[in-house]
Amino acid sequence: QVQLVESGGDSVQAGGSLRLSCAASGFTFSRYWMYWIRQAPGKGLDWVSSISRLGSSTVYADSVKGRFTISRDNTNNTVYLQMSGLKPEDTAMYYCAAHSEYIRWEPGMRSNEYNYWGQGTQVTVSS
Repeated sequence: QVQLVESGGDSVQAGGSLRLSCAASGFTFSRYWMYWIRQAPGKGLDWVSSISRLGSSTVYADSVKGRFTISRDNTNNTVYLQMSGLKPEDTAMYYCAAHSEYIRWEPGMRSNEYNYWGQGTQVTVSS
C-alpha cells in the first residue's frame, strides 16, 4: 500500500520557520521525483518545489526561492521542506507528491497527474 504522510505543519508568526516532512512507503522512493505543492484557502493548487531522484537537482517557485529548501533522505524514504522567512501568503495546506518523471508545473494541474499524493499538513502564518 502506497502512502505519503506529511507532518510538521503548524501555526507560526510571520518571519518564523517550519520544517515539513513527508514519509513515503509502498514504492521505490529513490526512483521518483518528489514535489511539494500547496493549496491556500479558496484557491487552486500551487507548486512549491521539486527534487530529483537522488537529490542532485532542485527547482523552486519564484515565490519561495531563497526562503524554502527541499531535500530528501533516500535511506529513510523521506522528503523535507525547510521553510524560513514565512509570510502570511504562505498559509496553505502543503502536500507532497511523487512522480516517476519530472513534471514541469502548469497552472491548473491536478493531484491525479501525479503518481502518488499525500493527505497534506496545514501551515498557518499570522502577521
